[in-house]
Amino acid sequence: MTCIKGATPVNFAFVEMPSRLIDRAVDQIAGLPGVGRRTALRLALHLLGRNEEDVRRFTEAIQDMKEGVLSCSTCGNLGEEEVCSICLDDRRDPSRIAVVEDLRDLLAIESTGHFKGRYHVLGGVISPMDGVGPADLRVESLLMRVGDAEVKELIFALPTTMEGDTTAFYINKRLQNTEVEVTTLARGVAVGDELQYADELTLIRSLQQRLPYSATSNSSAP
Repeated sequence: MTCIKGATPVNFAFVEMPSRLIDRAVDQIAGLPGVGRRTALRLALHLLGRNEEDVRRFTEAIQDMKEGVLSCSTCGNLGEEEVCSICLDDRRDPSRIAVVEDLRDLLAIESTGHFKGRYHVLGGVISPMDGVGPADLRVESLLMRVGDAEVKELIFALPTTMEGDTTAFYINKRLQNTEVEVTTLARGVAVGDELQYADELTLIRSLQQRLPYSATSNSSAP
């Protein structure tokens, strides 16, 4: 696209749409994370150009996902049954639980094909600035699982951010009177990075070289 020198960029936030229906669709799409109004307009116009059957399948897929996807009652993973396929898999090692922030981090670890334990999805990390505390996360259900004698190791696979470190520090304090071994991923994942963006080799090495949490917590404790 040719750019005219000195031209003022179009501010799509204030451009009047030719149709209130287009404007409404753009508003909804722009409400998705990481999608600005310029991208939302492009996507809305793309959908407008698709045939009715394509758009029907698209909207049905979103509606079916919203209505049919459930949170696993054991670990918080997502699926279509009350208990997810990972928790039901007898081939997984029930003595090891990897604690992750959300589904994206679970999928990142699963993509390596290296981890054969089970998971616990917290549904976020402790972030006072955002009003998220321990009560807003699946911490209590994690502690209940750790109370099971079958669990031998808890692996913190949380973001290497201040919020991730705060969450790990809090959970570790709650586990001080238990026999479970608490470990954390080796810092092959760069400090400040989200786990979901790490490459597979880095994740594999971080899992293989995981460390006792107590060895790292003194330097990262809030």
